[in-house]
Formats: sequence, structure tokens, C-alpha cells
Amino acid sequence: MDMLYNILIAPFLEIAKSPSFFAEVVIGGLMSGVMYSLVALGFVLIFKASGVFNFAQGVMVLFAALNFSGLLDAGLSIWLAFPLTVLIMVLLAWCIERLVLSKLVNQQDIILFMATIGIGYFLQGFGEFLWTGNVRKLDVGIPQDAWFFGDIMIQQSDVFAAVVAGILVIVLALFFQYTRIGRALRAVADDHQAAMTVGIPLRSIWLIVWSVAGFVALVAGIMWGSRVGVQFSLSVIALKALPVLILGGFTSVPGAIIGGLIIGVGEKVAEIYWGPLFGGAIEEWFAYILAMLFLFFRPQGLFGERIIERV
Repeated sequence: MDMLYNILIAPFLEIAKSPSFFAEVVIGGLMSGVMYSLVALGFVLIFKASGVFNFAQGVMVLFAALNFSGLLDAGLSIWLAFPLTVLIMVLLAWCIERLVLSKLVNQQDIILFMATIGIGYFLQGFGEFLWTGNVRKLDVGIPQDAWFFGDIMIQQSDVFAAVVAGILVIVLALFFQYTRIGRALRAVADDHQAAMTVGIPLRSIWLIVWSVAGFVALVAGIMWGSRVGVQFSLSVIALKALPVLILGGFTSVPGAIIGGLIIGVGEKVAEIYWGPLFGGAIEEWFAYILAMLFLFFRPQGLFGERIIERV
């Protein structure tokens, strides 16, 4: 009975005693969720264009952040380092398309997935070769102060990240829905061979989507790097993006944001109010348990497309 009381009743009593602290925890979770969503956006872009989960997206975040911080350390200004890093990510997309994807047209999804694993390991090693494995502090002028609304504290950097993520979501949603290239991306994801037969240039489409995913990875890398420093643990963020995608849907740009917010709030609240009952560190595994439970009821995600295959 004591265990049931501590799990089901005690946390809500704590919330009632200090609603302002609960509000601060929720806001902190929302902001962390936005950061997860920035990474998840890259996964959604690749999946919508190729129908395969890009395991290398987390490493692309690291690789972009390493190049950006390395150029800053070399003495370049932010306004020069940013477009140069974008150019590097476009060049990376071209190399991936020319050396890997063009050889795997119309292959099974598992083959493309394994290729992205290889790309991820290569980028991680190549990034360390170029910029070493030292932790780099990244300061790009993002405000680090806090706002206070009564007893509630909100970090300005978190608000800045939320605004950037919101702009990206709106732009990408409009891009996929209303542009000719966006419709071509969806066609390529459905069937590579059929898309080619109706005149859609598969290689150009893949180059575009990997370039856009590289740009999203750069934005996510800057946000995370400003928060925790540019270090190789950034690539582990990819593992947290997986439950975000399961909740939001692998094909939904808005779903990546909603899924991130759910994961962010859920893990913060669980860590504060239920963590002591389980020895702490709930935040490390809560997202995966939530995603597993979610798969039982809605495997396509909240905003994902339900696919029915008839034999």
C-alpha cells in the first residue's frame, strides 16, 4: 500500500503544495523537448524522402557542430563560419548521394539502413580526425540569462531554441505540402523506381533532402553545443530522438515537435516526482519505456501515416 501511495498519490500532493515549482519543471521539460525535436526533424526529412531511418543523423549533428566550432576557433566570424559550414554539409550530402545512395537505388530498406550506420561511424571518426576529440565551448551570442515570472524561472536560451524550432517546423511543413520538390520527395519515398519512370530525378531529390537535413543538423548542433559544449556525446542524442519519432510519427514534421515536447515534459516530471522511488536516473530510460508502451496502441505515431499492406 505504501508503494501505491507513493506512486499514485504522493506526487500529486507535492504538485498541489508547490504549483509554481511544477510549472517550472514542465517549462523546463518543454524546452528540452524542443531540443530533441530539432534532432528528430532531420530523421523525418530523410525518412520522408527515402523511406529509411537515417541512423547517421545524430552523428551529422555532431559533425556539423564540430566544423562550425572549429572554424570559429580558427578565427572566422560567425557570419562567415555559418555559411561555410552549410557549404560543408551540402558537400557532404553530395558525397553521400554520389558514393553511397546512387549505388543503392531501389534496394531494400534494410540495406539503406545499414548504409546509414556505416556513414555514421565514418563521420564520427572523420570528425575526430579533423578536429580532435576535445570538448569545445561554443558561444554564438545566444542569451544565457533567465527570466523570472514570480517563482518561475525560464532560460532565455531555451526560448531562443523554441523559436528557432518553431520557424523550422513551419518552413518545412510548407515546403513538403506546397512545393513541387516537396511533392516529389513524397513520391520518391513511396517508390524509387516509379518516381524515376515519371521523370523525377532521384539523385537530385536525394541531394536536396540530405542537404536540408544537414542544415537542420547544423542548427541542432549549434543549439546543443551552446548548451553542453561540442563533444562526441552529442551523437548519443540520436538515441533520444527515436522515441520522439515513435510518438510523433516517422513521416510528420509537426509530429517531431509534439513527440519531443511529450518526451521532454514526461522525463522531467518523472525524474522529479517519481525518480526517488526508483533510485533516480529515470530521465535516462523513461522515453524508451513510454515509446514501447505507445507502440502497443498506436504504432504509426500520433501524426504518422497508417500503412495497410494487402497480400
